[in-house]
Amino acid sequence: MMKKITLLVFATFVLNGFARQLSSPDGKYIVTIDGLTYSVTYNNKVIVEKSRLGIDIDNRLFESALAVPRGNNEDWCSDLLLKSEEYLSIDTIWRPLYGENALIRDHYNQLVLHYEKGSNGQGSITGGYDKRKFYAMDIVLRAYDEGIAFRYHFPETCNGLFLHVTSERTSFVLPDGTTAWYEEWAQGPYSRRGLRMEGEWLECERPLLLQTPDGTYVALLEAAMKDYARGKFRLVKDNELQIAMYSSADIISPYNTPWRVIMAAERPVDLINHKDLVLNLNEPPSSESSTIDFSFVKPGKAFRSSRLDKASIMKSIDYCAEFGIDYVELDAGWYGPEGKVESDATRVAETRDFTMPEICDYAKSKGIGVWLYVNQRALYRQLDEILPLYKQWGVSGIKFGFVQVGNQQWTTWLHDAVAKCAEHQLMVDIHDEYRPTGLSRTWPNLMTQEGIRGNEEMPDADHNTLLPFTRFLCGPADYTLCYFNNRVKNTKGHQLAMAAVYYSPLQFLFWYDLPFVDKGEEELQFWKDCPTAFDESIALDGRPGEYIIQARRSGTDWFVGCMTNTEARTITIPTDFLIGNSIIKHHNSKWMVTIYNDDPALNTRTKVRCEKKTIKSPGKPITLQLQSSGGAALHFSPVAK
Repeated sequence: MMKKITLLVFATFVLNGFARQLSSPDGKYIVTIDGLTYSVTYNNKVIVEKSRLGIDIDNRLFESALAVPRGNNEDWCSDLLLKSEEYLSIDTIWRPLYGENALIRDHYNQLVLHYEKGSNGQGSITGGYDKRKFYAMDIVLRAYDEGIAFRYHFPETCNGLFLHVTSERTSFVLPDGTTAWYEEWAQGPYSRRGLRMEGEWLECERPLLLQTPDGTYVALLEAAMKDYARGKFRLVKDNELQIAMYSSADIISPYNTPWRVIMAAERPVDLINHKDLVLNLNEPPSSESSTIDFSFVKPGKAFRSSRLDKASIMKSIDYCAEFGIDYVELDAGWYGPEGKVESDATRVAETRDFTMPEICDYAKSKGIGVWLYVNQRALYRQLDEILPLYKQWGVSGIKFGFVQVGNQQWTTWLHDAVAKCAEHQLMVDIHDEYRPTGLSRTWPNLMTQEGIRGNEEMPDADHNTLLPFTRFLCGPADYTLCYFNNRVKNTKGHQLAMAAVYYSPLQFLFWYDLPFVDKGEEELQFWKDCPTAFDESIALDGRPGEYIIQARRSGTDWFVGCMTNTEARTITIPTDFLIGNSIIKHHNSKWMVTIYNDDPALNTRTKVRCEKKTIKSPGKPITLQLQSSGGAALHFSPVAK
């Protein structure tokens, strides 16, 4: 592993009035801090104009209790005094337990600005308390080659500082003429909008994808949001977005707020290629879970048993074993109506004709794991009771249903529940409005989450080709891939390609389908072969809402997914990625590629043509014609010499 750390510390009491700059290691990003404002350039282009920093805090009750002189609670940040600063450079490589890449480089320059409160710079002492000891705040700024991130840190004080955070001032002023892909809730549709107050603009979801007038793509994200209130984006002036906290938050120092993240790219696919930044901004497992052995965490494919009688569940398990699916999931209803308080998640409902131990034992005999759906209503009441029980049954994981999200209480509860699941060797899939911020690095048992308009809503191909540039920037998503259901608006080739395009270490296949609904269609071999975790991932080409070409390597094999929107198009797939262009490299002169592409002329049920050919590496690009709302999947295997 490569590791390089450089630390420079500058301390002075005459630091105010001078702008500071921090550059990314490659020099493409430059962020300028001037007082409590900042601006960002990328490739010498302004992507964020002068914008505000700061936190709004109302500590009047706390100050009264301690007889501390009240600060200016109308403008808490107004008399912060910059006392010192630190520069730090980090360059290291770490290996995730699983992921889109086997190795991740964490390379950044960091600037920490240390502030203390007190308009005259001397502070005051009343009733034995030094006000400066209570009121201190740091701004932590990092510049990566992949983007800019910053957060607020409240350092430890003698008695622990209690703060009632009412809002954030953090804003993002974009160049005039910038447009955004707007989405109001995590499972909502997208629309393209300008940053104008006269338009209808409520709080917008994150990640937020924008495009400046010069064509630069910018993404605004949130990282490491574990015990705080969720932030969205509110338009407060023309071209100015501000962090909109779901509610206030009560914190005790030392404390870090979530990271606010800015990424930019001239090619939109480079946002996809740089999204490991979100993981880098989270803590490794050793920081909070060093005593847990995460070897129980196993990425894989899953199949939902929608019918909850014994015969149907056993049939689903048999199908998983035959197809090569790793897990069967028992969905809502196995322990009774999920929305009712009296439903008891410690036992199978009396109306069912099976016991959970016999289901788990049969699944284990077939090499299949079992996931159980549990609504948050039961999780909240019974979590400490069900976790040891499920481990005793032999359950592999829990799918959290209808989670409450947004405020600090439910955010903290949810992530504490994930940690408790890890202690009992249970994986987690969170459904409904939860959106990830990279905490699966700290808790690898958090495999995936919904927070996406997926196949339960049956979106069209325009929406599907936008998702890699928006929702998937912040982490994996449980899209629940459909195939045979007649409500799907896209071709079979489009759906097939999702296994390579949409990353989810727990990947549900055949959502809404019954066991053995397939008739041995040849193209389904791609779903059998394509894993759910990879050694290397490269987005090759694409444009938001138009098309995407995503390549992923597992071992020596490459899997490529291509998806177009509602327009038919000709795409060109380069083959130079086969020789490796990242940290891991391998070389082979010949490759066998199997191409699965829509062919309306075929007289088959699915109308997907399968073609095999041998190519040289690097060779000529592969050109394919994609149907409207269509797609193609390709599997490259090296030919033995």
